[in-house]
Amino acid sequence: MPGGVNSPARAFGGVGGEPIFFVRGEGAHLFDIDGNRYLDYIGSWGPMILGHNHPRVLAAVQAALARGTSFGAPTEAESELAELIIEAVPSIERVRLVNSGTEATMSAVRLARGFTGRDVIVKFAGNYHGHVDALLVAAGSSAATLGVPNSPGVTRGTAQDTMVLAYNDPASLERAFAEHGQQIAGVIFEPVVGNMGCVVPTPQFLTALTGLTAKHGALLICDEVMTGFRVAYGGAQSLFGFSPDLTTLGKIVGGGLPVGAYGGRAEIMDHILPAGKVFQAGTLSGNPLATAAGIATLQVLRETGVYEQLEARSAQLATGLAAAAKDAGVPHTLARVGSMMTLFFNAEPVTDWTSASHSDVSRFARYFWELIARGVYMPCSQFEALFVSAAHSSDDIEATIAAAREALVRLA
Repeated sequence: MPGGVNSPARAFGGVGGEPIFFVRGEGAHLFDIDGNRYLDYIGSWGPMILGHNHPRVLAAVQAALARGTSFGAPTEAESELAELIIEAVPSIERVRLVNSGTEATMSAVRLARGFTGRDVIVKFAGNYHGHVDALLVAAGSSAATLGVPNSPGVTRGTAQDTMVLAYNDPASLERAFAEHGQQIAGVIFEPVVGNMGCVVPTPQFLTALTGLTAKHGALLICDEVMTGFRVAYGGAQSLFGFSPDLTTLGKIVGGGLPVGAYGGRAEIMDHILPAGKVFQAGTLSGNPLATAAGIATLQVLRETGVYEQLEARSAQLATGLAAAAKDAGVPHTLARVGSMMTLFFNAEPVTDWTSASHSDVSRFARYFWELIARGVYMPCSQFEALFVSAAHSSDDIEATIAAAREALVRLA
């Protein structure tokens, strides 16, 4: 495997050292190949909102497994998961299941271009939308110039139709539409950013996004791969009260198995083949095992008081981590929305990639390993959000705060 891993986020490039190999998850804990136990705040990078090996999810997958692993044909489970998604997210009238969040964003971007007949997609620096060629771009020379590739293998021709702006900057978005409005097919954004750390949108930014796209006939694509069913059952759009044209989902919607989805208004979604002409297909889309896990997860989230518990535990952790950093004299900012948060080693407010990049990544790396030594497994990058699960108890949170307090004292 290149670098010994199947995804670069697992290589500990942001903290140094060797990645930890795991053999089992149970509730709020992970167990490595050497028998060590860790309180897990990654949760497979977000999907494990109920914790590892939840009995209802496990039973659903086992039952589906007994019936067959893949048919390449329609199943009732696909429709059931689609209905749950549509019920939860009012802006989605039609939905198409795919295999990953990357497939969802790739397909949504293609659909936006096919629906509008335009080429340019706007994205924001520090927002990650999967490894789609058109979205792996860096900012141009000014706030409203087209992007350039930031990965070998991404052609300039692919990147030239992507514009990169600053997050939480309504003025730059207004300038972009003033100069290029007739060429912009859509704007894709994370409603709560998780891949430059947890960054919260301002009300002014959300107002600009919805107003400018509607005014200029562009589609607003809300990337809720991370936030969907995480920050609220209806996603960040229900929490903040806006309605995008298209929404992308992943992670929790698959209950820990590979599932993605994209959906939106019927008039837009009906442009997808076979209803329309925009191509998208997948042999394993709507896989029986994956849909079973997703259905079970969403049913538990819908039927129980999981979100109230998540809010209480997350507030407890956020308060404790911030207090521990303050008492240790470590410059910091803590950002949280629901059960996702980041302790930034950065004294200034973090509102975009520029401010996030001022964080002390060296100090974070030392913090990470101090926590590992105390049995706490946090994201291995300053620029990744951590996730609390329904399996974390109040005692687990207090143990985490105590470990963080010891670690932070050693960093001061």
